[in-house]
Amino acid sequence: MTSILFSNATIVNEGSRTLGSLLVEDGRIKQIAAADQPIATNPACEVVDCTGMYLLPGAIDDHVHFRDPGLTHKADWATESRAAAAGGVTSVMDMPNVVPQTTTIEAWEAKMARAAAESRVNYACFFGATNQNAHLLGRLDPRRVPGVKLFMGSSTGDMLVDSGDALRRVFAESPTLVMTHCEDTRRINQRMAEAEARWGSDPAVEHHAWVRDGEACLRSTALAVEMAQREGARLHVAHLTTQRELNEFFLPQSLTNAPSRLTAEACVAHLLFADTDYAHLGTRIKCNPAVKSQADRDALRRGLVDGRITLVATDHAPHLLAEKQGGLRSAASGMPMVQFSLPAMLTLASEGVLAVERVVELMCHAPARLFGIEGRGFLRPGHHADLALVRPLAAPHTVSDADVLSRCGWTPLVGHALRWRVERTYVNGHLAYAQGQIDDTTRGTALAFRK
Repeated sequence: MTSILFSNATIVNEGSRTLGSLLVEDGRIKQIAAADQPIATNPACEVVDCTGMYLLPGAIDDHVHFRDPGLTHKADWATESRAAAAGGVTSVMDMPNVVPQTTTIEAWEAKMARAAAESRVNYACFFGATNQNAHLLGRLDPRRVPGVKLFMGSSTGDMLVDSGDALRRVFAESPTLVMTHCEDTRRINQRMAEAEARWGSDPAVEHHAWVRDGEACLRSTALAVEMAQREGARLHVAHLTTQRELNEFFLPQSLTNAPSRLTAEACVAHLLFADTDYAHLGTRIKCNPAVKSQADRDALRRGLVDGRITLVATDHAPHLLAEKQGGLRSAASGMPMVQFSLPAMLTLASEGVLAVERVVELMCHAPARLFGIEGRGFLRPGHHADLALVRPLAAPHTVSDADVLSRCGWTPLVGHALRWRVERTYVNGHLAYAQGQIDDTTRGTALAFRK
């Protein structure tokens, strides 16, 4: 029997923090006890002294692009899951805009097999909707597929679904929740044409939020909400970016007691950056939907606290720096983030934006609850031992590209001061990451979802 005792830890779980100990046996949490309650162990038990550290459930990221298969010159399951483990992220859900796209049952099965062989963290894969494949949705197993990804705006990968009948069928026939990328492509194309007329054939990145503006997001989100309500579907809006969307479609948690069939995700980049940051970070923060105004960023931050934002993810989407050169027309959209998402959110907690307990809710508990993930996302006896051991820093760490484990080798957080560090990450009770070192023998397992 393999046993690990985490002692003298500040345990953060389900809205509280307690000084205590946690015992893991054979990959599962066996017992949790307060500091004044002893835990009996066997002589071979490994003891990890967590003095000065916080023990959290491993983070669950419901929105990553690991680029595998077909785009592995910039990322793959091995490299990006290593970065996830280094960031205290123990489970990820990958998006379908790869090559070939994950839009057939066969492609989905092949992608899951690649993840099983290479991923250092637990994994699941979304199924991608197209204008032609709604007839396949009824064949998806909701115990294995977390959701159907629907691009209602054109983005990386050219998976736009713009047929009215196809949209209706996706919402009507999906056996699981529908996650939408909401931007109005017609408005974006119109604004891009105007931008090129004003500023040339490849406008500077500072105009990105003008082209992909809040109105484009609002129109598309309004359509998604309308269709989901009409068809009775569960709608999860990915990477919300605007104050108007929050105000018009999402209620503060205090105003609703029933589980909502309409939920919102915020991504770390949109919580950290504003359009004024284009001046010094340039295309490093070019993503779709665009980083918008400081007022929008601050509204998203308030939404973390009042419950309008259900969970926080990354939209981790690496490109090589060479692919990020140029302006709106030529520079790729997307950025790596999974390695630094948990320390960045905990740094916001240190800055008074939200509580550490709320970070754990948004990055651990809420994804597990929303997707019905079995046995993960909480520190509970019987649950899988997916754990992140993190430390608040006396002196902030300034991030550099040299810190990056993702294949792309850069980060939009270059120069950013982080006040927390991930010391260790455990995946199913196995030490996947410790103080800068990855155990490449560790493999995650497929996430299982309650029906």
